[in-house]
Amino acid sequence: MITELYKQVVQGNEVRKNLIELRKLIKDYHNKRVFMYELDGDYSTLYTLLEDEDAKIRKNVALIMGELSIPEFMDKLYAAYEKEEKLFVKSDYLTALSFFDYMPLVEQFKARLNDLTQTPVEESNKKHIQEEIRILTSLLVKVEEPKPHTFNGYTEASDLVLITNREHQHITADQIRKGQAKTFGAGVLVRTNHLKEILKIRTYKELLFKLKEVGTVEYDPIKASKTLVEGGLLEFMNERHMGYPPYYFRIEMKTKMPLDKKSAFTKKMGAELENLTKRQLINSTSHYEFEIRLIENKEGRFNVLLKLYTIEDNRFSYRKNTVAASIAPDTAALITQLAKDYLKEEAQVLDPFCGVGTMLIERNQVKKAKVMYGVDLYGEAIDGAIENSNWADTDIYFITKDFFDFTHKYLFDELFTNMPTATGRTTEGELALLYDRFFEKVPHLLEDESVLILYTRNKALMERSLRQRDSYTILKTEMLSKKEGAYLYILQFKK
Repeated sequence: MITELYKQVVQGNEVRKNLIELRKLIKDYHNKRVFMYELDGDYSTLYTLLEDEDAKIRKNVALIMGELSIPEFMDKLYAAYEKEEKLFVKSDYLTALSFFDYMPLVEQFKARLNDLTQTPVEESNKKHIQEEIRILTSLLVKVEEPKPHTFNGYTEASDLVLITNREHQHITADQIRKGQAKTFGAGVLVRTNHLKEILKIRTYKELLFKLKEVGTVEYDPIKASKTLVEGGLLEFMNERHMGYPPYYFRIEMKTKMPLDKKSAFTKKMGAELENLTKRQLINSTSHYEFEIRLIENKEGRFNVLLKLYTIEDNRFSYRKNTVAASIAPDTAALITQLAKDYLKEEAQVLDPFCGVGTMLIERNQVKKAKVMYGVDLYGEAIDGAIENSNWADTDIYFITKDFFDFTHKYLFDELFTNMPTATGRTTEGELALLYDRFFEKVPHLLEDESVLILYTRNKALMERSLRQRDSYTILKTEMLSKKEGAYLYILQFKK
């Protein structure tokens, strides 16, 4: 296939069509090797086509040369880029050059970018110029990563959105002492000038900012950009950071819009924001300091939120390791808050399915335990747990062992765990057996009147197991996710 296509190209038959097919095929590594073997070091046809009178042929051969990434192509491509008069093709040469070590061209790229951003643009050329600017910016950012700004807006009056567990927004709201907090469906709305207090709260998933003057924008990239700029987006960033613009951003859309239209929207909006702010805001998908999040609403507009990556979120910085079954740290923190009235200082705590140790580490954030043991069958998880606990400066004894084979010389007075759930390798029947064995094993490890804090995504199995045993009393039940069937059970064990 490769050989025949290239033969047709050499013979001048349907050149553009065959180049397009070649481009598609050589994205596969094997096909690329076949094509390079076919060329056998003779690139004369490619060089000739790079000067073809058909701009679309020039475009496609440039992109093929980029995919092949043969070092001697770079100078040829750059020469063609400089010579090219058709604006819609110039960005394709840059895309091709991105496959090479283009450090020798950096100063030329800078000069071209400066010219493009300083020269007035005709409306008919705007789209192509903006695309060239976008790719030039991306190329330069990759080799000369801009120094990030330092956030210093901890005492600036800010409107925040804290994304939390939908069933327990109040747990986060109740921890806010300085400022105004109001719960809503997805979390908590906060107005505060004490951001450092918020950054210590462990029960939210994400912290986002609202622009005071902009709640929503239109379903149009140009109008949306204008609204954000006039609504003080640049001023918002300046007020909260040391140094001066430019600031690098990306756009994230939560919408049912098809992917191709979504991509076109974000490119157009990003370019317009650059234009309106004279590139004091620069769109970059590889390096960014903040995210403009557009969330489609029922009115056909977008709610606007900002995520600042210049703020260090150190709440879970200990979590260097995870495994597939790992619980989210904010969920573990929420469980701890829901269970805190049943925890006691200086408890002897056991997690029989500890994974990478998140549950025990978060439990110890609320009330210090006397001793903690984490048991797990998987050595990879235990290795990760040891490292995580060291980073958290938390003393935990970790043991690689099947819980059902685990014994200990003294009894524990608290069991705190994320119960196993069905995976691709575990059937419901096997999981039911595991629950039965768990509740039969526990009495051999717990003191009388000890407490069990169990997070489960198998409510039916939990209820079934408890109905069959009268040594466990349910002290509290909380739903954490209706969609996932996730529940917290707090039990008391009596011999």
